[in-house]
Amino acid sequence: MHNSAMTEIRLCRTMRAVLLLFVLAFWGGSFASTQNGDVVTNAIDQFLRAQTRGLPGRVQYTISPLDTRTQLAPCPALEAFLPPGSKMWGRVSVGVRCLGETGWTIYVPVQISVTTNYLVAARALTPGQPITISEVVTQSGDLANLPNGTLTDIQQALGKTVRNGIGAGQPLRADMLMAPWVVQQGQTVKVISKGPGFSVGSEGRAMNNASEGQIAQARLNNGQTVSGVARSGGIIEIGY
Repeated sequence: MHNSAMTEIRLCRTMRAVLLLFVLAFWGGSFASTQNGDVVTNAIDQFLRAQTRGLPGRVQYTISPLDTRTQLAPCPALEAFLPPGSKMWGRVSVGVRCLGETGWTIYVPVQISVTTNYLVAARALTPGQPITISEVVTQSGDLANLPNGTLTDIQQALGKTVRNGIGAGQPLRADMLMAPWVVQQGQTVKVISKGPGFSVGSEGRAMNNASEGQIAQARLNNGQTVSGVARSGGIIEIGY
């Protein structure tokens, strides 16, 4: 066989070997990227399962796949998290950070649907009207499509009063209602001053309306003005 033919054969073999190495490197890199993507997705899935466990109704979520061009260094441990101020429904971005030396962080879009019952006004409600079971009805929907603070449990509304007018069929939100007053302006109240080893009671007249746990002011019989925490039964509690 001529030397030129032998040289051509060797060149062809060399080119095939180089091509094979290139293909193996390409598929190896793609495989590693896919593995990283799976690990990230699994970390997000476990995080969402734990975080949505206490939500009302039926929870479903879809995790967007990572871009195939995403290259992440191998990481011994991952931590998923939500950016501050994020809700656990609707369109959110879940962060995943590497706890190893590489220290990378990636954000993955997730769509979370929470289908549950929520409260709506059965009829038009007027300011100051107390909420009873006949004033509300339930409907089913996705929390992502409802206003923030929408109530999902009748116990969240019963016994409270309407802050402003509410239209019939309008979803009830926490900020639309207020707890009943336990101290009313002009009412004679009992003021209890408490501290380590002592408790002193006196009487006064309430200077403002307050619900349980809110700050109330009272003018004592000696003319002194004090502030404390409103408690049921017309009591203002002052702690020292």
